[in-house]
Amino acid sequence: MSKAVYIAASHSNTGKSIITLGLMRLLLGKTTKVGYLKPIITTTEKKQTDFHIETLLSHFGMDISYEEAYVYTGKQVIAKRNKGKIGDVIDTIIKRYKKLEAIYDFVLVEGTDFQGDATSLEMDLNVEIAKNLGIPVIIISKATNNKVDDIIENTKFIYGTFKHENVDVLSLIVNKVGKDIVDEVDNRLRQIVPESVITKAVPFSNKLHRPTVAEIVRDLDAEVLFGEDGLNNSIAAYGVGAMQLRNHITHYVDNYLVITPGDRADIILGALQANSSKNYPKVSGILLTGGLQPEEPILKLIDGLSDIVPILSVKTGTFETTTNVANVQSQIYSENNDKILASIRIFEKFIPTEELTSKLINFKVEGMTPRMFQYNMIARAQKQRKRIVLPEGDDVRILEAAGMLSTLNIVDVILLGNIEDIKEKADKSGIIINFDKIQVINPLESEYFEEFTSTFYELRKHKGINLDTARDMMTDVSYFGTMMVYKDIVDGMVSGAAHTTQQTIRPALQIIKTKPDVSVVSSIFFMCMEDRVSIFGDCAINPEPTAEQLAEIAISSADSATQFNVEPRVAMLSYSSGSSGKGAQVDKVRLATEIVKKKRPDLNIEGPIQYDAAVDSGVAKSKMPNSTVAGKASVLIFPDLNTGNNTYKAVQRETGALAIGPMLQGLNKPVNDLSRGCTVDDVFNTVIITAIQAQDL
Repeated sequence: MSKAVYIAASHSNTGKSIITLGLMRLLLGKTTKVGYLKPIITTTEKKQTDFHIETLLSHFGMDISYEEAYVYTGKQVIAKRNKGKIGDVIDTIIKRYKKLEAIYDFVLVEGTDFQGDATSLEMDLNVEIAKNLGIPVIIISKATNNKVDDIIENTKFIYGTFKHENVDVLSLIVNKVGKDIVDEVDNRLRQIVPESVITKAVPFSNKLHRPTVAEIVRDLDAEVLFGEDGLNNSIAAYGVGAMQLRNHITHYVDNYLVITPGDRADIILGALQANSSKNYPKVSGILLTGGLQPEEPILKLIDGLSDIVPILSVKTGTFETTTNVANVQSQIYSENNDKILASIRIFEKFIPTEELTSKLINFKVEGMTPRMFQYNMIARAQKQRKRIVLPEGDDVRILEAAGMLSTLNIVDVILLGNIEDIKEKADKSGIIINFDKIQVINPLESEYFEEFTSTFYELRKHKGINLDTARDMMTDVSYFGTMMVYKDIVDGMVSGAAHTTQQTIRPALQIIKTKPDVSVVSSIFFMCMEDRVSIFGDCAINPEPTAEQLAEIAISSADSATQFNVEPRVAMLSYSSGSSGKGAQVDKVRLATEIVKKKRPDLNIEGPIQYDAAVDSGVAKSKMPNSTVAGKASVLIFPDLNTGNNTYKAVQRETGALAIGPMLQGLNKPVNDLSRGCTVDDVFNTVIITAIQAQDL
């Protein structure tokens, strides 16, 4: 079953509380532990807390605090956006969601309310949050008028906004539809979305639309003089009592709010009498304007009545007060049990709950966004901390990354080099490092030096290495760091910021060696696109792999994908798709694919296949319509280094994708190579990958 669902509104006042309340009731009937998160809430000067959160937590008695149920206020998000830090907002929301996901069987996530001046920002934010959380969406729109074409076009646009960003839409609901066009809207909705999407038109509800007297009190900052027990009375209509009583009461309808100056005792008493009379409609309340209140004898008379509707007082004049009443938007709040139950009844009556439950149970996440991928990597590394050695301790990029890793308590970092030189380099570069938390080892002065020399001699003496040569080799930080990994003093090594790939890999091949079932060391890059994470291999090590080696690279890459929670759908890339192409290169890819299928029949693999058919669903339908990989490949294996290296760099530069790696595959213990042009982020991410590799040994 899906671990969560995101409820997203298209506009303000869509009535998404119907879905939130109804779905929470449904979920609590299916599983015992349901969490709730509203990432961004709306607050005002008068109301510093969120109605939706208070209502959900109170009505369902949920074991989650108010503070845990949200992350930011709308104002905080706008401030972040103005500073160019929306990315920080998404990252923090992911952390809070993942915390709840670890505790609860299911998490209901509710989108923003679209109130205030930032509604255009809100739509983009809802899409971005849902996409990065990797959870399906229920979209609730509203009928802004009674024209079916307008309703459908607006709803189609909202649906397209989410689908354009590859967000999975479970259901599309249009609320507040006129009763005379519900069936027509229902039929038209089914025509604009795939059959897999549940659609429904929900008719307008007078009961939910009407504000209550309590909402008048809240929004108009009114003083309650009498009738507190009736604050949940709903208001169907309102009018000003300015004419004489005999004319005024003829305008009453059921649940009428009387607005009148506070010195009009005749209107006040007449309204109270009308409410008690069988011959007149019920009055919801009386709103006194101008800051005036009835004189003492009138107050005493009212106080002695047995049936009193709420009587409120405001300081504003009658005209302004009437305008303010017209602007009150009805909401569902925790004290109004009638509206809560009415919302749940509407949900159960109009929403196909069994079909929706089935969709949630069978929903499967197909991809992962870069932010979620990076969050998962950091969380995994922190859960089981490893010791990673960075041989190039005097490189500024290494020092800055080491400081970040140490501050965030992700791994234990060991630097190689002279402690004084390293401290001086950090000071000159303005890098703050707590050297109490980072160990620095000088290979030439290390207690391990002679032991490492002896061990290397024993490992390589059959190759003609003598002790003097072995001693010289141990002065090389790459060899010394690799020996630390071999001896289990550290769990992994990251090098290459100031050394060639050959200088990093050769010691690993000589000391650590490859796994028993692996004949070739290969590499992958984690290509973090805007909406997914793909794995590219081999883009750094093997210039011209044979068919057998290519098959081995594919298997290693698929296993690495699984290790990092990316479902492996392997595409063996070539210049042709399927059986159409001929030539030595495509034949090699075809043979490699067959080898993989024989060795690992559990893997979902396709080849040969062109890049466009592998990643584009539209192209896949025309070129390879029956493939389970085409259009959604997550592991892309290139036929040679020339193709792979150029492709990853082209994708990185042209799309702005983040390329994490290369990560080496096939060694007995994790050693990873950096590019000499690497950034601090490259170092940071590669260290985390290395730590995760070490966890699985």
